[in-house]
Amino acid sequence: MDLGFEGGFEIPKININQKVYPEWALEEHRKNWLKLPSTTFNTIFANDIRPGAKAVWENYFSKRGSPKGTFHLASIVELVKRSRKGLFCFPKNIDVVTGGFPCQDFSVAGKRMGFNSHKSHYGNVLSHLDNPSLENRGMLYTWMREVIDIVRPKMFVAENVKGLISLSEAKTIIENDFKSIGDNGYLVVGARVLHAAEYGVPQGRERVIFFGFRKDLLNEEAMSALSNDFVPEEYDPYPIATHTLGNNADRMSMVTVREALSGLLEPEETDDLSQKSYSKAKWYGKHCQGQTEVNLDDIGPTIRSEHHGNIEYRRLNPEHGGKYLNELQKGLQERRLTVRECARIQTFPDDYDFIIPRECENQPVSTSEAYKLIGNAVPPLLAFHIAKRLEAIWSKIFNLQEENNFENVYFNNLVKRQPSLFEVS
Repeated sequence: MDLGFEGGFEIPKININQKVYPEWALEEHRKNWLKLPSTTFNTIFANDIRPGAKAVWENYFSKRGSPKGTFHLASIVELVKRSRKGLFCFPKNIDVVTGGFPCQDFSVAGKRMGFNSHKSHYGNVLSHLDNPSLENRGMLYTWMREVIDIVRPKMFVAENVKGLISLSEAKTIIENDFKSIGDNGYLVVGARVLHAAEYGVPQGRERVIFFGFRKDLLNEEAMSALSNDFVPEEYDPYPIATHTLGNNADRMSMVTVREALSGLLEPEETDDLSQKSYSKAKWYGKHCQGQTEVNLDDIGPTIRSEHHGNIEYRRLNPEHGGKYLNELQKGLQERRLTVRECARIQTFPDDYDFIIPRECENQPVSTSEAYKLIGNAVPPLLAFHIAKRLEAIWSKIFNLQEENNFENVYFNNLVKRQPSLFEVS
């Protein structure tokens, strides 16, 4: 989400619909690849509980000029508790808070425990199984709510799995809880499910997105428009789709796995550690998750946060159902998707390194950990669509006079106001 909100990263040309967004195709870095423009957003705080997440984030974002100390390796529960006691300070004058609260308990692929998860915010099993608390994994959205209550951003963006929509009244409960922040101080637009493939991401990933806006900073027209069940297009925070499976003159065909992996060398032929690294787990049988071969001529499967044995295959031997016989005849081996191939399907740029060797200064990151980090991520290209849409409507929805007064204390030394992005996981 951070990378997408900041922009300025490389993406294959085919992932961008230049008919809809010609201004996004300003710079060609290498054949068939573009560098997306930077946005006006800048990440000033990020956190996660996984040491590997910190290692790969800092390794990449430090090259983009992110100051040391921007990323906090800690549970958001503990950070909020420390903040309430005056032992920790979140940044002030924030424009946007983004968050992807844990989704395992809402996913149709999981046990569907929802708010009653028996896992803690660190992921371990709770000792009091019959009495889940506000600190269990399924309730972590309430701690994102606490962060929003503390920093009072102009708006927030929350992301979760599609399965949340179908789990009892989870969507309505979460929307109402977000609305109540600051004595009913936020207008929450009805959550929608976005299909990543409709935004140029080559995979069948569907995620529910929540938008909330601070009421006292909205102008009257925006307050009225965003309160409607059907928000007028000029005020709608949800980005328009650019790709499709069907026929649409304004949309491009969805990006296939073959197109996404174009130009990658085989693991034994490359110097890219993320392309060299892949699961060596054996084939467990066609009835197990992740034991199928990707269809190169279709969108890819949802990249999940999985261990080695559940990663899909790039190619299988014929006896396991493999179809790419011409590749096997050339001597290419049966193998699972590499870390880089999963990252490509998620639309991460090739200079985003997910494998960090032990001899580096940073925390080492293994193949297993890299798979999990990629699967946990929001596709950067989808997040870029969201950020650019918010940029487009920003001046239409906020009372600029109120906004300028709100910003003057913090931004009085800057020539150009740059909205800040505050991310919490």
